[in-house]
Amino acid sequence: MLCFLTYGLRALRLKVFAAIVLINGLPAQAAEVNILALGDSLTQGYGLLEQDGFVPQLRNWLADQGHDVRIVNGGVSGDTTAGGLGRVEWSLTPEIDAMIVALGGNDLLRGIDPTLSRANLEGILQVAQDRNLEVLLIGMSAPGNYGPEYKQTFDAIYPELADAYGTVFLENFFAGLMAEGSDPSELRAFMQSDNIHPNEKGVKKIVESVGPKVEELIDRLSN
Repeated sequence: MLCFLTYGLRALRLKVFAAIVLINGLPAQAAEVNILALGDSLTQGYGLLEQDGFVPQLRNWLADQGHDVRIVNGGVSGDTTAGGLGRVEWSLTPEIDAMIVALGGNDLLRGIDPTLSRANLEGILQVAQDRNLEVLLIGMSAPGNYGPEYKQTFDAIYPELADAYGTVFLENFFAGLMAEGSDPSELRAFMQSDNIHPNEKGVKKIVESVGPKVEELIDRLSN
């Protein structure tokens, strides 16, 4: 009886040892990354079926690249940089690891003073910095009809803040639609009827330019 118990204990130890070796030999599973996408209707997915919007398409693009990423849709239609600043604190729930900031389009539509837009965006970046969160800042470009001074002042906001706060940076949300040599008439195929918001195909092209920048953001979290 004693020999039987001794044999049983020895066998159990061998099984436990084998299990430990097997577990240690497996590749480590990366934890899910949680990213807040703070933006306006472009982020929210205005005029599109839910699965065709910016956040779901970006999530799928990242999954195809092998990333386990949860993106919280913090897009609010009509929101300005002031609105983003007003809600960033409570939008950054404890599980959030990083943030995408894509605001400023509605500031342009309303002709808001660029100095105010800059102060709001800087306030958002300061909140992220205080929480040690990495950020992808996505810029906007002012149209020429506001005059050269307005355009120059507004367009400078994003690269200057990205440099000051050390964020990942994409110069324009619509970069994926603005390939060199593109005929403006061709862009209509990627826009909704309002010529402001992208359609499903337009979002796909936008995501193809935003996606690698989000990968850069994710890489920072693991370094």
